[in-house]
Amino acid sequence: MSTLAKVMSKFRLAVVQLHVSKVKADNLSRAQKLVKEAASQGAKVVVLPECFNSPYGTNFFPEYAERIPGESTQQLSEAAKENAVYLVGGSIPEEDGGKLYNTCPVFGPDGTLLLKHRKIHLFDIDVPGKIRFQESETLSPGSNFSVFETPFCKVGVGICYDMRFAELAQIYTKRGCQLLIYPGAFNMTTGPAHWELLQRGRAVDNQVYVATASPARDVSSSYVAWGHSSVVNPWGEVISQAGSEETVVYADIDLQYLSDVRKQIPISSQRRSDLYSVSGIQEG
Repeated sequence: MSTLAKVMSKFRLAVVQLHVSKVKADNLSRAQKLVKEAASQGAKVVVLPECFNSPYGTNFFPEYAERIPGESTQQLSEAAKENAVYLVGGSIPEEDGGKLYNTCPVFGPDGTLLLKHRKIHLFDIDVPGKIRFQESETLSPGSNFSVFETPFCKVGVGICYDMRFAELAQIYTKRGCQLLIYPGAFNMTTGPAHWELLQRGRAVDNQVYVATASPARDVSSSYVAWGHSSVVNPWGEVISQAGSEETVVYADIDLQYLSDVRKQIPISSQRRSDLYSVSGIQEG
């Protein structure tokens, strides 16, 4: 392996676990500050949490919704360019054509909008006695796969509930992704039960790195996020994890290690594609 190849096989990922308040300007300002902090620590890819500019809740989405481009995405674009990072902008409530979406915008180091991922699977659940939440009361679902390229690897993007659907991760992996990123806000019921389990499952099933970015926990908010933003390696090990507070966590992504894992347990070549397959019907 050449020296350049060795350099390009490793890069630093930063996950920002942001405290989200009801004041959008404060959320944006703090996010920009923490992106800068992450870049100063050598991060090349920085991830913000789901709904980072707005409290999480169906009653808040219409009030905080913006078009893209708009105020929040303009500031994210500037932050990506000023710090020369790939910035996965968590998610924001997006308004387009009279509909609302839960949307993750991704920016390149030159500030260009590379893609926007609209949450495909809406969080409509009812766990008796614990939590009922219906995103579909205000949001519409997205219908596109979201993959972007970096000099290091391809990256697939999902949002929160998207992580429960193994097929999405499989499709991204088939398309060459070696890192899957899910901004998410699991709650105090689903968080301790499934947050880490799902990340480790997606990582092991696909032999990829998986990163999640949650808002910090705020027990005074109407929706209390579990926190514990994490990075999991292709062996299924949690290599970096936050607690419940606002923080930035880092992980050094090693694509040579990923390649070694795939050689040791060659599930890709041993998959029985003569019997079954998972594929995307929609392109894009």
